[in-house]
Amino acid sequence: MVSYNDHLKKILIQIIDSYQTLKEIKDNPGDLDLIRKEMLKINGFLKVSTNNIDEYKITVSDFKNLKSKFNHYLDNFFFEKEIETMAPLYSNDIHRIKNMRLKIIESLEDKKMIDSIKEIIDKL
Repeated sequence: MVSYNDHLKKILIQIIDSYQTLKEIKDNPGDLDLIRKEMLKINGFLKVSTNNIDEYKITVSDFKNLKSKFNHYLDNFFFEKEIETMAPLYSNDIHRIKNMRLKIIESLEDKKMIDSIKEIIDKL
């Protein structure tokens, strides 16, 4: 049986993997779909973490703080609509693709959320 800690660690690793994928994209025409896919994965994992993981069952005391960062991200950053609007018009504009990708990365790094995820992974 998978423990709460193991379940959380797997989710957090998937967030970091998608974040790394976003950082490694070369901003080529058509990459907007890949950016959208990775962003949706991250959002899904954040929602699972905030809705389904009980912070009182996690042995790492920092998780409650991380969960509040997840909620902040989900409440304040919403790129789905912007990408949906942008895709038909600018899916081949590498400058707009790069700007969107960098904006998403910047939002993930807000309040040192990515650093906090990495710290929690190390502790788990």
